[in-house]
Amino acid sequence: MGCIFYLLDVFAIEKYGGNGLAVFRDAAGLSDKEMQSIAREMNQAETAFILSDREREGGYDVRIFSPEKELPFAGHPTLGTVFIIQREIIKEPVPQITLNLQAGRIPVSLRYSGGKPDILWMRQQDAAFGRSFDAEDVAGMTGLDAGDIDGGFPIQEASSGLPFIIVPVKSLEALKKAIPDGRAILEFVEKTEGKAFILFTPETYFDENDVNIRAFNEYYGVPEDAACGSGVGALAGYLVKHRFFGENEIDFRVEQGCEIKRPSLLFIKAKEENDRIEVRVGGRCILLAKGKFI
Repeated sequence: MGCIFYLLDVFAIEKYGGNGLAVFRDAAGLSDKEMQSIAREMNQAETAFILSDREREGGYDVRIFSPEKELPFAGHPTLGTVFIIQREIIKEPVPQITLNLQAGRIPVSLRYSGGKPDILWMRQQDAAFGRSFDAEDVAGMTGLDAGDIDGGFPIQEASSGLPFIIVPVKSLEALKKAIPDGRAILEFVEKTEGKAFILFTPETYFDENDVNIRAFNEYYGVPEDAACGSGVGALAGYLVKHRFFGENEIDFRVEQGCEIKRPSLLFIKAKEENDRIEVRVGGRCILLAKGKFI
């Protein structure tokens, strides 16, 4: 087999924070079963496979697997894979790299500091919205009481490439006590388009941040995610659609992973214009290791 692979922390504030990621390079020779088995063996939130070092139609073909299934799109594998393509394949500063994913073409812009990538920004799909739910429908399975949920805003499916169920929570104290019931969540999402939960509150651990979130992704094999780029993209669209902060445009810092000792920092931008909500998600990447899979 002989694929080169890389281990990264994505959306990390410092090493061994954020969301862990494995990226495999020149992986076209791997079968679907092998990719799925590798993803399960790596035991990361997701594993990305770059099929070739060469672009096809202006983008790099990439597949993403969670420990349980292939995903059409996921945020931190998108940023981490672009980081590796720039650093290990292109090896010179470029303003943008595009990935060809199952969900479509995702462009990622790169901002540099000292000649090295600093914050990477991905343009996700325009925000889309689905069903709404009652607080009683989701409170128990997320470990909350119905009174912990902010009834001034809906619990709603939202997507910027991958659908989530967005749950507004009244306070950081309430959010901290949330404990997911994996079996109940799996039963619930069998009947919904959104397969994972984003719980959020405007109360934060750190004053410089704007939102704190927790992501429960049992369906994808990750009971709680340390940093969820696709989830905060969906959240960004939700915040603008419902004018959660009173504006039709946001430029925010999002903290995640504090409760599971994997502190992360994500950046979101969203703007509503001409009945469309454009979403961008940004973050930093840290390379931990490089090896060969044999």
